[in-house]
Amino acid sequence: MRIRTAGVVAALGLALAAAGCGGSDGNDEPAAQESAGAAGGKLVIWADDKRTAALKPFADRFGQENGVTVEVQAVSKDLQTNFVTAAQQGSGPDVVVGAHDWIGNLVQNGAIEPVQLAAEQKSAFNETAIKAVTFNGQLYGVPYAQENLALIRNTELAPEAPATIEDLVATGKKLKAEKKVSEILCLQVGQNGDSYHIYPLYTSGGGYLFGTNATGDYDPSDVGVGKPGSIEAFKKIAALGEKGEGVLKRSISDTNSIATFTSKKCAYLASGPWATTDVKKANLSYDISPFPGFAGGQEAQPFVGVQAFYVAAKGKNKALAQEFVANYTTKPDLAVALYEAEPRPPALTAALDQVKAQDPDLVKFTEAGKNGQVLPAIPAMAAIWDPFGKAEAAIIGGADPEKTITAAGKTITGSIK
Repeated sequence: MRIRTAGVVAALGLALAAAGCGGSDGNDEPAAQESAGAAGGKLVIWADDKRTAALKPFADRFGQENGVTVEVQAVSKDLQTNFVTAAQQGSGPDVVVGAHDWIGNLVQNGAIEPVQLAAEQKSAFNETAIKAVTFNGQLYGVPYAQENLALIRNTELAPEAPATIEDLVATGKKLKAEKKVSEILCLQVGQNGDSYHIYPLYTSGGGYLFGTNATGDYDPSDVGVGKPGSIEAFKKIAALGEKGEGVLKRSISDTNSIATFTSKKCAYLASGPWATTDVKKANLSYDISPFPGFAGGQEAQPFVGVQAFYVAAKGKNKALAQEFVANYTTKPDLAVALYEAEPRPPALTAALDQVKAQDPDLVKFTEAGKNGQVLPAIPAMAAIWDPFGKAEAAIIGGADPEKTITAAGKTITGSIK
């Protein structure tokens, strides 16, 4: 486990702010003081490298305001796995920062506990973001950013946004014939597939991963992979593959898709807000629009993911952790700082309003994800990624769509049972 301490603020004693966890009236303050004091008045936060740097000044301020020691530690690799392992060993942090689709696994392992937010606090966030961090009817995290795929295009090569994937292919093939590009579309596949990036086309073709129950939650007993809709979707995807139109290729991967676009070798890039930094550095004229679906098909729905703060169930200072997560990470200035560290649309409406005037891309990405699907956070999702991705790669490479995705569906269903 590679962990670096990014910032430590040392102070004496503990004087929690009058507002207690979840916007209470402050009557819990003595208990919070006692709990924090028992742990030495120390709060430990784990995050990845980029977020660690952005969090440091706010952790410093929280420590100074509340008279506590705060350590922000960067876990450079396998943050979720390391957190679960450390929590089980009693050596984990008090707060962890990560993706919302970790929630099912973290709850199943008893690693996080619900966060107490008042109704007024919840209403300050994007509704989709709150939905993403709600699991089994309980709020398990405070969201700070959301993300989804969109279509980024070089407007010098492709001035108009394509209405359908067929329109995109027609323009891309024309550009390729004119030797203006070498690829029709930069959508990462790689040798093992990429379920996340292919999902808009999969949904437009009629496929789904999990059905939903009466409450709208994902139902792990209803697996869509291998069912007729998914077979039809992959027949359409196969037609775009290496034995078909040559639009989708295993040679386009997570290591070269953005670079291929920024070097003007393709006019279209399927990516998220994380790609815009490189696109801007390349000085391209570009625009962002919703990812197009198949003509006559269903709407292309990208996954919507959320980044959030969680309170560790086995942390040594849970009262202080709740105070930090519920009443500190909900402030716009922190959300803006995290946006500046990595430009993803803030989940907090006030923070989004602050930055969208200077960054119109945020509004376009949000619009592109408006009708997206919240990435499933249920534990059963872990059974999807590998078989689905490998089936995708094989089909794009020329394997029989029906046989390949049917076999993947059986593997997935077997793993869940």
